[in-house]
Order: sequence, then C-alpha cells, then structure tokens
Amino acid sequence: MTTGKCVRLLALPWLLCSSLGCFGAEQYKKISRESMADVVDGKHDAAVRGAESYLKDHPQDLESLYVLAVAHAGKGDIKTSLSYVKKAVEGGLPFERFQAGPRELLRPLHESDAFGQLARKHGSRLLHGPLLGCVTDCSARFWVRTADEAPVRVEVRAAGASAHEVRKAAGKTRRENDFTTVLAVEGLRPDTRYEYTLRVEGQTETVKSQFTTFHRPGRPARITIGFGGGAGYTPQHEHMWNTVVSWKPTAFLFLGDNVYIDNPTRQAVQQYCYYRRQSRPEYRNFTAGTPIYAIWDDHDFTTDDGWGGPDIDVPEWKIPVWHTFRNNWNNPYYAGGEKQPGCWFDFSIADVDFFMLDGRYYRVKGRRQRVEVDNPSMLGQAQKKWLFEKLRKAKGTFKVLASPVPWASGAKPGRGGMDTWEGFKEERAEIFSFLARHKIDGVVLISADRHRSDAWKIERPSGYPLYEFESSRLTNIHTHGIMTGSLFGYNKKCSFGLLSFDTTAPDPTVTYRVINIDSVVMHTLVLRKSQLTHDK
Repeated sequence: MTTGKCVRLLALPWLLCSSLGCFGAEQYKKISRESMADVVDGKHDAAVRGAESYLKDHPQDLESLYVLAVAHAGKGDIKTSLSYVKKAVEGGLPFERFQAGPRELLRPLHESDAFGQLARKHGSRLLHGPLLGCVTDCSARFWVRTADEAPVRVEVRAAGASAHEVRKAAGKTRRENDFTTVLAVEGLRPDTRYEYTLRVEGQTETVKSQFTTFHRPGRPARITIGFGGGAGYTPQHEHMWNTVVSWKPTAFLFLGDNVYIDNPTRQAVQQYCYYRRQSRPEYRNFTAGTPIYAIWDDHDFTTDDGWGGPDIDVPEWKIPVWHTFRNNWNNPYYAGGEKQPGCWFDFSIADVDFFMLDGRYYRVKGRRQRVEVDNPSMLGQAQKKWLFEKLRKAKGTFKVLASPVPWASGAKPGRGGMDTWEGFKEERAEIFSFLARHKIDGVVLISADRHRSDAWKIERPSGYPLYEFESSRLTNIHTHGIMTGSLFGYNKKCSFGLLSFDTTAPDPTVTYRVINIDSVVMHTLVLRKSQLTHDK
C-alpha cells in the first residue's frame, strides 16, 4: 500500500524497545484495554493512575499516552488531553488514532478548536483500511473507515489496461456503520494482477495497492492460504504482518482471538481494540493487498471461554457485538444476516472450498456453565444445518473446515479442554460421521485458540484419518505448552500457518508450514489427496 499519508507513518519511529521486557507484561494487550474500560465506566482517575504507573517503568509506551489523552478528555481537562495527544504523535502514534476515537469518549476533545487545528495539520479523512476481501475470479470488495461521512471511490486496472477497461466503484461511509463502507468492483478477469487507487473526497492523498483475483471456481490451481489466531495487540510483534506479506498468500484467514476485547457490554472498548490494530501501518499494508476473511472466538465475542446461548437476542449484548464485528471486517456474508446473526460463511478459491465456523454465538455450554446439558452444541442447529448442506454440495478437491477452537482431543489439557471440541464430543462425532456417511473426501481441519502452532492426526471409527493444523500465536506474548499427543508443535516465537494447495498434481497435495515471525519455516507436513479418501 502506498499513500502520501501512510508513507509518512511508515517512516515515523515507533520508539519501541527491542526486548520483550520493554513492555513488561506477558498480557500487554490487556493493560490499556482495562484502562479504557475504566474510562467507559466513568472511572477517569483510575485510568489515569494506571497509565501513569505503567509509564514510570515504560516511559516510551505510546498506548499509555493514548489512554491519558482519552481519560483527561473525559475529565474535561482538554489542555492536559492535548498535551498527551501531541506527545503521542511526536512519538510516532498515528494521529488517526485520536480521530477514530472511540468518538463518544473523545467528543470533548474533538469539539475543541485546538484539536481541530491539529487535525488540519496531522489528520486524514481515511482513518482505516483499505481492507481487501470477498475476492473472487471476477470481483473484489474494499472496506474503509473515514473521519466523517464521506464519498469514497476506487479505480481498478490491470497492468497495461486501456482507459475503458478500468473498473470503478463509489460509495459513502455512514455514521450508523461506524463511518465505514464497502466498495464492490465487478467485471474483473480470473488470476490477474490488478492495481487499484482509492480516494476519499476532499483528501489529496490516495491509497495505491495491488491484488490478484482468484482462479476460476472448480479449476485446478496452486494457491497458498495463511491463517492464525491469537493476535493480541503487541507493538513489538506487529511486524508479523510484514512477515505474512513476504510469503504472498492468496488469502489470509483470521480464526478468532483477533483483537482480544473481552467486553461484550462496552462497545467503546470493542471499538478501541479494533482501532489500535487498524491504525498500524504494517497491518494496513497487509490488508490492502491480501484478501482477508475472519471469524471470532471467545475474546472477540464475549469473555474467556464464554458462550452466547441458543437465542438470537439473549443476552441482549449479542446483536450489538455482532454489528461491531460486521463494521470491522469484510466477509462475503455473516451467517443468516439480521434474521440469523452469526459469523459463519463459506467461499471457494479454484477447487478448494472453505467453511468458516462460528463456535460462540449459539453455543449452549461452556466450562463455567453451572448446569450441564445433554448433547451440548457448539454450532447451534441453524449453523449445523447450513454446514451439512454446504458439505453435501461441495465439489472442491479439498474442503477446509475452519474452527476457532481445536478439534483434537488433548489439544487443551484439564478442565479447560471442555471449551474445545473435547467438550462437544457428540456434535464432533456427528460431523465426522456425516463426512464418512456421505464419503466426503479431501477434508482438512484448521483451528486456533492455543497459543502455539501444531499438527494433529485424528483417527476415526470409519473413514480416513483427519489432520488438524492449529495456529494461534500471531502476535501474542503469552504462550501455551506443546502437547505430547500432537505430531509436532512450536511456541518459541510468534508464528502463523501456511497451507499450500497444488491441485494440478496427479495426486493433489496440501502442504502445511509453520512459519515464525522471523520468516523461518519451523515445521512442514505434506498430505496427498489419496490419504484423504474413503475409497482406497
């Protein structure tokens, strides 16, 4: 991604210490988030004390400066708030952070003349994005957020294309959608490299980036898919997005614990957790040129190991959390829409089918639930019906079932393992039996949740063994131990999973690689389609 504004951001020093100890806490992602929760609750002095205390030991921590700016704005002390804004921006924090908000918390600051002057000097109408998604063989969509309601347009052209071949789309960001919109461009050619330019009305800078359309559906191809979870905001690990980009994945799948919110009833905290990642230049460059697909897990939807229950709108926070999720991603669709909320969806690239599952919205049992239920469900009846119908019709050489939590028994030890598919054995058996009964070949399982990357082989009473690839330490500091039942595991550094499909081979293959933040391949496993068939 190139833009006058973002080039400036990439050149700024982030003043980050190279050692892990610079930020001290193993759970850095939680520190400022909890202070923001205090601000939402009107406990401004508590937020100030927390941020000031952390700054004593970590004087270069920009996130603490941000919290102090927000807390003092809430106290009505605009002069002090502005002093922290200036200090944070001088240190390298994008000014867009203060424009984005959360706006309800920064309204007193935003309404001041002094902030308006700073916005004219440092601000941008384009705050977040573009985030590329919903790519097909003939289309693509571009998500953006702006500082206010604004017309946005995008122009897409292939290299050497004439003027009449340029494809365009226009729209307007809306306040009710948190100042976001999605622009859809149609009429593109399969497997073609495109350049695009995105402009917000009234802004001189433009965003320029590139992407490649997918192969035609059902056709053999070579594609690579990055995936992972466990992406808590950690400044010294945010260069992970540069590492992912260097491998040029066809698409990237976020499998949950993407931003770590843990505040289902505080929408401003939810927004804050999204905004701090979306303003990072590394992440913006990554999402501008890599098609992104996302589901949630407990920390994005509710709280640790939490669940939603069988009802659409009970608890009452479920639908608002869902709306916030939709406002911050760019998926093909979101379950059944307003009538059947959730985050499950499917899509295909060439002859590989992907089924992205929602393990939280309709879950009816969690390990902290006092009353156990018979044959508990992780998916809920509507999603399970959708999954079986999609699997029955699937024609892909490979079918990827993406779960936010591990499938394999033993992936999470002790009582905590009940939060994974281990706690939903009957439903897991129902899914696996469905695959055997309908002789659905080429199934590969992927998952997240555990803060490591590993591989598992799951034997079944009937049918071929299922292989699971788990990866969930994209940027987290906190790690989980290697489990003895896995084929292999890695947790020494942050990592992501990369699946390389070659369906052009006589015996099509899928290769799983664990790649660490330094771009080193730590483990590799190759599977052939012949290993994943019922008729051998």
